[in-house]
Amino acid sequence: MRLTWIQPPDLVGHALHRAELARLDVAALRAQWVDAGGDPRPLHAGASDLPFSAELRALAERLLDELDALPSPYADREPTDLPEIAHLAPALRDSASAAPAAPAAPAAASPSPGAPSMDRYHGAWLGRAAGCLLGKPVEKIPRRGIREILQSQGRWPLHAYFTERDLPAEVAARWPWNRRSAPTSLVENIAGMPEDDDLNFPLLNLALLEDHGASVTTEDIAQRWLEALPAGRVFTAERVAYRNLLLGYPPQRCARVRNPFQEWIGAQIRGDVFGWAAPGDPARAARLAWRDAVLTHTGNGVYGEMFVAAASAAALVADRVDEVLDAALDVVPPQSRYAEAVRFARDLPATHADFEDAVDAIAERYGNLHWVHVLNNTALVVAALAYGDGDYSASITHAVSGGWDTDSNGATVGSIVGALTGARALPQSWISPLDNRLASTLAGFDGIGFDVLAARTKTVADRLRSTS
Repeated sequence: MRLTWIQPPDLVGHALHRAELARLDVAALRAQWVDAGGDPRPLHAGASDLPFSAELRALAERLLDELDALPSPYADREPTDLPEIAHLAPALRDSASAAPAAPAAPAAASPSPGAPSMDRYHGAWLGRAAGCLLGKPVEKIPRRGIREILQSQGRWPLHAYFTERDLPAEVAARWPWNRRSAPTSLVENIAGMPEDDDLNFPLLNLALLEDHGASVTTEDIAQRWLEALPAGRVFTAERVAYRNLLLGYPPQRCARVRNPFQEWIGAQIRGDVFGWAAPGDPARAARLAWRDAVLTHTGNGVYGEMFVAAASAAALVADRVDEVLDAALDVVPPQSRYAEAVRFARDLPATHADFEDAVDAIAERYGNLHWVHVLNNTALVVAALAYGDGDYSASITHAVSGGWDTDSNGATVGSIVGALTGARALPQSWISPLDNRLASTLAGFDGIGFDVLAARTKTVADRLRSTS
């Protein structure tokens, strides 16, 4: 396996985008980069395996330092600190304290708290895994490539796991499978759920809640990362934060130092377990998720994890997707770009009867963003939920066929709909290949069954409920 490292082009491409937002002279910054031997259009990989000169690295770091010192032009409506978020977000407004053990009353618009059945927890875990597995082989392939692959095989629209069967050689050459994922996620070679960061983080957060309960802090999370999470299993913002921890920065600073990925999707994939631990209480779920998100992200990147945590909390006790989206939107500052993306995507069925037309509209609005940014991916997740309307197969295939971060979006959508429906209602064509087995490099989790994970999650939720 080739190692990948965050390299100067990965950093500068996103630094220049941040510079545009900060209204800096991007042309001058780009000229400095090119004069030092850099590509005028840096790649947007997030991690590269090519070596670059010390001069380019020093320039990239200097540009990031300059950007770190600038205030965000969106600071007033997109705060990162929890009291400021709580002042703006309806569900959190009455409970602005960030004290670790403070329980919260559920928001008025939220589903009533209750004790979900084991079947719902099981459905959430299975739904997350199957949605992730569906998206793994086409991660990094754009939407048009996914469609060409499927049409060339006579399998459009997407309705099953991807396969190499009957794939024309010229199409395979044009759109190669994700090299890391294809060996374990094409239908020919699926043997249980392979390892993925979209599952590793829920596992890690489950263990943290088992050990610390509602008193878990950002410091606890950072310490557990260093003790249990292999550095080679984290990427973009998570890898920057991990590096910053090793350099001695306090956890509260790690997201803000030389990190051009602060509003990418990395925190959003980590929120589910915090929601499952607080069923029917989206506000509490969002506050727990905030402690995790601020280790690596700011602003909209943080809202992504809070939104998914709140949605996951609601999905365990709700009956409809609309209830889930109502509850989740209430924990996000309403004037933020994140909330705008959610509302935009949620309104699409009223004007676009066909899902493909809706994705065209999302691409037109957010297509300038990187494929791992949180805003475009959130809009796609919400659209997949809205158009899927509780149908598991429709929801995850919408999420994955829309492109961008396919495995993460499939996982998030699958988690929410799986919790809504429960395990018994999930189609066996998606669930049977998982073989009730999950691979992971995290100690104590390799080979674990989803039924065991569901039982452990319910135990955590019951314990947290008893402390409310």
